[in-house]
Amino acid sequence: MRKSIIGISLVSLIALSACGSGGFLNRDRPDEFAVSRQAPLVIPPDFALTPPRPGEPRPQVASSQQQTLEAMFGGPQARSVTESAIVGQAGNSDAGIRSSVGDAGTFTVNKGGVTRDIIAAPEGDGQNAQAATPE
Repeated sequence: MRKSIIGISLVSLIALSACGSGGFLNRDRPDEFAVSRQAPLVIPPDFALTPPRPGEPRPQVASSQQQTLEAMFGGPQARSVTESAIVGQAGNSDAGIRSSVGDAGTFTVNKGGVTRDIIAAPEGDGQNAQAATPE
């Protein structure tokens, strides 16, 4: 009992010592009364804008999609040296590669059945798994 009272007293003494402003716990704080006010904004004397013509789009406003891309990615960025080297080693690709993939002369592998079997496989840890080989 006596040890717990001494322990609680020490903990409360240490906690209360943090409230003091003297000794080694004194910190340098900014003076909140030394803050100066900034001058108000003023319109420059040569602020001459022409009013917009009716029906014309605003010149500074882009489409909402373009504004979204700018907000998310910040516009085009310069490539790093490493990225430029990798793109340079990759070489140039055919500009119409995406249209030639769907061509009838292009050889592709139909993975639909295998993928469908994997997705339809029962859940489990594989202890009771069975495999069949076609003959």
